[in-house]
Amino acid sequence: MVPETENLQQFIAKCAEVVDSKLDKLVPTADIEPIALHRAIRHSLFAGGKRFRPAFVFAVGNVFGVSNDKLINVAAAIEMIHTYSLIHDDLPSMDDDDLRRGRETCHKKFGEATAILAGDALQNMAFQAIVDDVGLSAETRIRLVSIIADASGTPFGMVAGQQEDLTAEGQEITIEQLEQIHRAKTGSMIRVSAQSGAIIGDAGDVEFEAITDFAENLGLLFQITDDLLDVTQSTKTLGKTAGKDISASKATYPAVYGIAESQNMAEKVHEKACRELARINKPTQLLRDVADFILHREK
Repeated sequence: MVPETENLQQFIAKCAEVVDSKLDKLVPTADIEPIALHRAIRHSLFAGGKRFRPAFVFAVGNVFGVSNDKLINVAAAIEMIHTYSLIHDDLPSMDDDDLRRGRETCHKKFGEATAILAGDALQNMAFQAIVDDVGLSAETRIRLVSIIADASGTPFGMVAGQQEDLTAEGQEITIEQLEQIHRAKTGSMIRVSAQSGAIIGDAGDVEFEAITDFAENLGLLFQITDDLLDVTQSTKTLGKTAGKDISASKATYPAVYGIAESQNMAEKVHEKACRELARINKPTQLLRDVADFILHREK
């Protein structure tokens, strides 16, 4: 459990430390053949990401009284899937970016073919980490694999959202289409992070529904603030190329609504997310703090 005196930044930093330690054990070392592949994986995986999604697994699990030891494998698995998606998202055929998490993107350092394989391997290792987690029942592991596969795939998951995002480049789209893109591309993995913590914590049906609705709004909030940061912060601050969404004619909230209205939308989505927590008969201040952190983040 998280001590009441510990602030969210410390909580996230500790989660990152625990997850990095687990990832180091799950992923082959850089001296194991094929060396180029394992170096590429580690280059991207240990580039200093915030580990927000694993922290969200821990935060929800802790609310339901689950120890971090029972949450660590699924938290690490979700981070592996997230990193694989970033490696592929940065490819020349996708968003074509040279910088990620403050360092060269995987394909720039190791070549496009190796970057593709690094992403493929991370996806496979993620599911293996869950299947091999003997600390969870077989029924729980099956359920986790099912919902994470659904959230990271298609027709309503991350991969579907990435395709819709590419299709929308340079196009005029509706408000509903914009929201659908981001609920799938970004929101689905944030939602399933929360759901995973709730599943391991044996949440009841009403609580699981409330966590899902909370996380749905949190995912949308994350994307709105991410879009705003792309147009208000520097490349140095973000650790990735600032202004890339505009140059690529991406469908973003500032592009559709403008900065001021996007900021107003972020406030409203934040309020809506926090209202869902009233349906959970558990101490949920940590989850409120997560929502506040996303609303006010600067990178």
